[in-house]
Amino acid sequence: MAEGEFALVQKYLETALDRTASWVGEHDLYAMLADAAVGQRDPAALQKYAPLAGEFASRYDHKLYQAIAQRAQGVARLLAGEYSGAESMLHQALDSFRSLHTHYQVGRTLFELGELAAGQSHISIAREHFSQALKAFEAMGARPDAARTREKIAML
Repeated sequence: MAEGEFALVQKYLETALDRTASWVGEHDLYAMLADAAVGQRDPAALQKYAPLAGEFASRYDHKLYQAIAQRAQGVARLLAGEYSGAESMLHQALDSFRSLHTHYQVGRTLFELGELAAGQSHISIAREHFSQALKAFEAMGARPDAARTREKIAML
């Protein structure tokens, strides 16, 4: 999704928070808002929604949403320059996604680990994470994610 599409997602999800719907809960909406904030690279939205996503996911013991919240918290820390905390949260999310066999989420988290390594000028580690993410995206035919990952690898 382009940045504008993430902004639209956030707008509609925030509107949904104010309405009641029997088929969706706050835990669903906060997980989606945190994930959209990751896509936007929006520090303010990450600070707002990642903790809420984590809180509601824990309340319902929703493993997938807990991992999404961990990744969002990791990206928030990455954007804040808290590299050690970012790495820890991203690895926790990666372990969770792997145990859930959510291959696309594994690829997205490996991509974020690549971003983290690249931001610290750890080029060989970044290349390894991006390459693993690319394999995951190509295996499932996630062409836009694969293309974005190839671009990152080419820029290293």
